[in-house]
Amino acid sequence: MSVFFDILRSVVYGIIEGITEWLPISSTGHMILAEQVLKFSFSDAFMEMFRVVIQLGAILAVVVLYFKKLWPFCGDNGRDSGFAKHFRWPVIKLWCKIIVACLPAAVLGPLLDDWMDAHFYNSVVVAVMLIVYGIAFILVERRPRVATTTKLSRITYQQALIIGMWQVLALIPGTSRSGATILGGLLCGLSRGAASQFTFFLAIPVMAGASGLKLVKFVAKGGTFAAPEIAALLVGCVVAFVVSLLAIRFLMDYVKKHTFTAFGWYRIALGIVVLAIWALQSYVMPI
Repeated sequence: MSVFFDILRSVVYGIIEGITEWLPISSTGHMILAEQVLKFSFSDAFMEMFRVVIQLGAILAVVVLYFKKLWPFCGDNGRDSGFAKHFRWPVIKLWCKIIVACLPAAVLGPLLDDWMDAHFYNSVVVAVMLIVYGIAFILVERRPRVATTTKLSRITYQQALIIGMWQVLALIPGTSRSGATILGGLLCGLSRGAASQFTFFLAIPVMAGASGLKLVKFVAKGGTFAAPEIAALLVGCVVAFVVSLLAIRFLMDYVKKHTFTAFGWYRIALGIVVLAIWALQSYVMPI
């Protein structure tokens, strides 16, 4: 019976991951709330890995939705001859910019990831980051601005690097990877649509790397996979994939007509809720 409930919990986690990974509202903040009621029978080490690795399902959703924009190879016999005719060079250039944006996280992520989790994965830090970035979104959207970059092909390497630096801030729990990179993109002059799409694409190598790193560390520390754990992980990934398809489409349609202000207010409200739960557990319930 416990296995059945663990599978149901995996479904809920997959739904949370699929929604919050792409909307700029912090998956960590929602995971903290979910952990108040969803208690798996698995070890803490497995759950630490599980929360990251189910992102693979979310990544696959981006690949499926934007495959044509991301696939750099072509099989036609265009006017170019020889080696060059097999590549779609605008896509190659886009991937080069994605790689540039990944560099800050690739360098600092492995060094700071475990330290950040050990020192900052707590309700207070998450709540503060939710509120701070919520306010930031509101202020940025209230500032008069004209987007200078509305297409992915127009993103410069300098803009890509700056967005990558913003992404490093997402190592602090509660920041939201998509929230940090979208905010960085807006401040760099990207339109809401371009900032959101570049964030999706940037997630592919970053989240794949983070998931792989967590898996390696889990196994290196002696972690093993029993059948119930494998089932829970697969279910979480599949659900995250399906929900991500819907969440990404929703966000791209939403930003065509709306600002990110509503997400800012939502983050502030969620941060207050997380703080309230922490205060109740720390000061009221022990008494």
